[in-house]
Amino acid sequence: MAADLNAFRAEIRDWLEDACPPTMRTPMVADETPGGGRRASFKNPETKVWMERMAERGFTVPTWPKQYGGAGLDRDEARVLQEELRRLNARPPLVGMGISMIGPALLEFGNDEQKAEHLPKIARGEIWWCQGYSEPNAGSDLASLRTSAVEDGDDYIINGQKIWTSGADNADWMFCLVRTDPKAPKHEGITFILFDMTTPGVSVRPIRLISGLSPFCETFFENVRVPKKNVVSEPGKGWTVAKRLLQYERTSIGGIGGGQRTTTLEELAADYVGLEAGRIADPTLRADVVRHRMNDRAFALTVRRNQEESSAGVAPGAVSSMFKYYGTEQNKGRFELMLRITGTRGVGWAEGGFTAEELDITRGWLRSKANSIEGGTSEVQLNILAKRVLGLPD
Repeated sequence: MAADLNAFRAEIRDWLEDACPPTMRTPMVADETPGGGRRASFKNPETKVWMERMAERGFTVPTWPKQYGGAGLDRDEARVLQEELRRLNARPPLVGMGISMIGPALLEFGNDEQKAEHLPKIARGEIWWCQGYSEPNAGSDLASLRTSAVEDGDDYIINGQKIWTSGADNADWMFCLVRTDPKAPKHEGITFILFDMTTPGVSVRPIRLISGLSPFCETFFENVRVPKKNVVSEPGKGWTVAKRLLQYERTSIGGIGGGQRTTTLEELAADYVGLEAGRIADPTLRADVVRHRMNDRAFALTVRRNQEESSAGVAPGAVSSMFKYYGTEQNKGRFELMLRITGTRGVGWAEGGFTAEELDITRGWLRSKANSIEGGTSEVQLNILAKRVLGLPD
């Protein structure tokens, strides 16, 4: 097996050296994120080239079956691929809810027609997805959602509102929770359904954030007609699908930062604080950076151990809440350290006197505050861990 992996590594390394464009080996630029979709535009042409080359090999979703656009790699092969991508400092070829959330959920719950229709398009970056979960009165208590879906022949007629729908203004399709049985207990009357965002009656309004960006939106449905064949699993069984998808989401959020190299805390400190005998000059800051690095390493090893202990194909369980919570705290802590290191240089807002990296730090620091809310609040994650991992009583 080791010999096979060594041969696989050599083959992958040679291919990546040829296939990965030069600019795709540099730190990710915010407006070059490879999301794909029907309306995708590529500021850097090599972003599209890299996505298409990786998709052709199935490497945008390496562990998915080949019939659905993946490469069919096993766990060890996928790890080798990730190691070789990190060696090149390669940018991710494709990101988004398609590959991290709805794709895995469809692999588990979708029927053959739904898998064949949607998964290859996700793998090729042809469709950009958004999530229709939260509502103005249904956030952490998601099962209180009110968006209704009423049967009408072979369709459902959907009316209601969603909020914090990330990227809805650019999305092609939405996976959505709707209430199909208002008389059933709240967890049992929910259905998981898919629909095209160009369907008549769907409207989107971006929400402007303190960071100056608008990644979140309000989404409104007015008599939106959606075929019943777009229901994933069964009517009334949407809560089961929704919970599993949240586990996939929380696992992906737990990996905030990804594997690509960016400016390290040590490099920032060398520029803004200075070094003494090759070490960060401020001893208190130095100790905090070391502690953060140790926690990062321990977290990465814990995630890897969990992956290696799980048998192939097993979906993430409640432990995903641990990864989401700890990954959130690590990411927030990293930006707090960056702000300490850069001082007033890290709170710039407009061009003129501040570098692009300094302005990115400001916005990244503000954006990191949402990590403890999105994908389930940190309080919710701690409750899940208390009940389902530690077995504590209610």
